[in-house]
Amino acid sequence: MLSFLPERLKGTIILLLVIFNTIFWMPILIVGAFLKLLIPLPFIKKTATRVLIASATNWVSLNSFFMTIFLKIEWDITDIDDLSRHDWYFVNCNHQSWSDIPITQKILNRRIPMLKFFLKKELIWVPIIGVCWWALDFPFMKRYSLEQVRKNPQLAGKDLATTRKACEKFKETPVSVFNFLEGTRFTQEKHDKQQSPFTNLLKPKAGGAAFVLGSMGEQMHTMLDITIIYPDKDIGPWDLFCGRIKKVVIHFNKIEIPKEFLGKDYSTDPTFKANFQVWLNKVWSDKDALITKLKKQHNVS
Repeated sequence: MLSFLPERLKGTIILLLVIFNTIFWMPILIVGAFLKLLIPLPFIKKTATRVLIASATNWVSLNSFFMTIFLKIEWDITDIDDLSRHDWYFVNCNHQSWSDIPITQKILNRRIPMLKFFLKKELIWVPIIGVCWWALDFPFMKRYSLEQVRKNPQLAGKDLATTRKACEKFKETPVSVFNFLEGTRFTQEKHDKQQSPFTNLLKPKAGGAAFVLGSMGEQMHTMLDITIIYPDKDIGPWDLFCGRIKKVVIHFNKIEIPKEFLGKDYSTDPTFKANFQVWLNKVWSDKDALITKLKKQHNVS
């Protein structure tokens, strides 16, 4: 609609609109957070949580709307019809740019439960944002290092037990846990430094994924694997806002998580650890082959 505007003007307008959108919803999140904290009655907490999630969903919707009216993007999506807002998902995506996040939010908003990240417990103390994450029921995890466990063997398995307790609320409230399994954005330099066996991907970090499934094994049975390809060379978030990303190729793949991987402790079960790594590497090998195929189809170098 307004894609004819100069690139930098579009980028500036979208950035300002996203900032204003954030400022508008932030007070609602803060008030909701303190209501849940100060009046911990089940009805209040449940009602406040619904309002907060609706607010965050509307925030994503407005950001997506800004992209729609200012940007002209060709979406090539291999879609799936049986997604539900009433199911639990472990969502993974190959990570090339911070543009991956607004794009993933746009295509999944209101189709599955709001995307949430597992966060380190210490992040709850980040001013304002930490309270908002807590209010939105982002799962906070407690992790002990191998060194800490060696010094105090009684800590073994306690991090998983603590996180499972934090996830009790998700037994009845569906959630989508989002994770970049590569752990960082792909660059050729990182690829070479890792000596990654994959052509288009960094090595997957199995521990983080296993921790999520260990914490939420009773509810989470599906991995929603997303593959994003950018035919354009400039793919940063500023490039996205400026309209330099002309086409985005997206492929969905629903993968059933083997039952033997659910509810296990990756740090203390060597058999599970070995089997999970074999399974994840197979998922990653298939994903790598898919990216090669998609790149060839869309003439991406």
